[in-house]
Amino acid sequence: MDVLRTKSIEQSLADTEDPEFQLKRRLTALDLTVFGVGVIIGAGIFTLTGRVAQAYAGPAVVFSFVLAAVCCGLAALCYAEFSSTVPVSGSAYTFSYATLGEIVAWIIGWDLLLEMMLGASVVAQGWASYFETFLNQIGVAWPEHLGYGDRFNLAAFLLVALLTALVAYGIKESLRVNLVLVGVKLFIVLFVIVAGIGFINKDNYHPFVPKGQPIEGNEKVLHTPLLQLITGSPQAYGVAGIMFAASLVFFAYIGFDVVATTAEEAANPQRDLPRGIIGSLVICTILYVAVALVITGMVKYSDINPDAALASAFIDRGKDGYATLISAGAVAGLTTVVMTLMIGAVRVTFAMSRDNLLPTAIARTSPKTGTPVLLSVAIGAVVAVVASVTPVGKLEEMVNIGTLTAFFLVSLSVPVLRRNRGDLARSFRVPWSPWLPWLSALICLFLMINLTVETWLRFLIWMVIGFVIYFAYGYRHSRVGRGIGIPARDYSRHDE
Repeated sequence: MDVLRTKSIEQSLADTEDPEFQLKRRLTALDLTVFGVGVIIGAGIFTLTGRVAQAYAGPAVVFSFVLAAVCCGLAALCYAEFSSTVPVSGSAYTFSYATLGEIVAWIIGWDLLLEMMLGASVVAQGWASYFETFLNQIGVAWPEHLGYGDRFNLAAFLLVALLTALVAYGIKESLRVNLVLVGVKLFIVLFVIVAGIGFINKDNYHPFVPKGQPIEGNEKVLHTPLLQLITGSPQAYGVAGIMFAASLVFFAYIGFDVVATTAEEAANPQRDLPRGIIGSLVICTILYVAVALVITGMVKYSDINPDAALASAFIDRGKDGYATLISAGAVAGLTTVVMTLMIGAVRVTFAMSRDNLLPTAIARTSPKTGTPVLLSVAIGAVVAVVASVTPVGKLEEMVNIGTLTAFFLVSLSVPVLRRNRGDLARSFRVPWSPWLPWLSALICLFLMINLTVETWLRFLIWMVIGFVIYFAYGYRHSRVGRGIGIPARDYSRHDE
């Protein structure tokens, strides 16, 4: 059983010209950067910053953001090299198929689906909460039995349904809407930073790194980071708290990798993809650190409202109008996150289906829209149901572990592709390879083991389900396994 069979670079590129599965190349470097900023700026600023600072790191959450950014930055370099060398839809899934083998590609694809579909559902629920808050602030009542936290979350369902239609209609049209909404939320974020500076109390920064405290609770074993459980020192705050917080705020950065899923739709992928990936990450890191400093300076970390930190901070200063503006910004900001994650989920599933690891029928593109309409509707339906009827908000750490696993494997893949296919033209190269990719993989692994035991158990269950599907369908139907579409030369795993 050859589960490590690879798909050659040439075969991947040839597949992009198949009329049944062809996407339109319409995206510029600006589109890609806006795309990345659109998905990264959202949940991290509007929900995670205050909650993680209050519960785990205090003002030192700034260090957590920087550590997570370093991890993402190193992974971004690896993504930039891969996506500019192999400009094919599917992101890390496609990259690993060419280097580490089919079973690893399946694992990454399955992890990316976890990241993007579950992430979209989590953020859709957060959007619904802010949407209802915004309506209340402007005097509009939302039906109580159809609100956030009830059996059926109508707002989340309607959001996902609308975005599904937009995503199915076309990538360029989706990004036009994205551009407007990104402009709105960047204005709000800059407004928060500028307005909040005037309310900073330097005393709130002391202690900047609060003293470590034991984690309390009856279920503390399941809720303890795996590394802390192994070392026998489960605690919040202090250095351990900063590390744990970094693994949580990592959720705030998910999305730059979604830029790589659109590689096949970039007009000039070799030039524009590295710019889009790295540019969006740099912009967002600066904004995250600035907002973290403002919120922990405005409010003592122990007094931060974990559910609506930014809005509550301004309400406490008698600036209710500012809070309304922030809620409006959150509605716009989280909309772009949900849409971009859904686009990413569609593109990854599209790549897996084109390879027949999942049924190919769902991946065919519409000649009119240039998008896989059936697949877009299917992904949207799943996200809508999960977001509207399940308490998925408690599972956001699952998004992190899926993403980190993908980053870990992509980082390992760069030196492998350098060794096996040194002949490929590379418009962008990771400096100091293989040392930098290896460092990226180690940091990803470190953040993974800082996630909770409960998250690891759920992740293992998800992986078991994925392996069942792969061996029941994917392995037997794989185009590579059946020799379909392979170019004249035999690009085997050993001579690539």
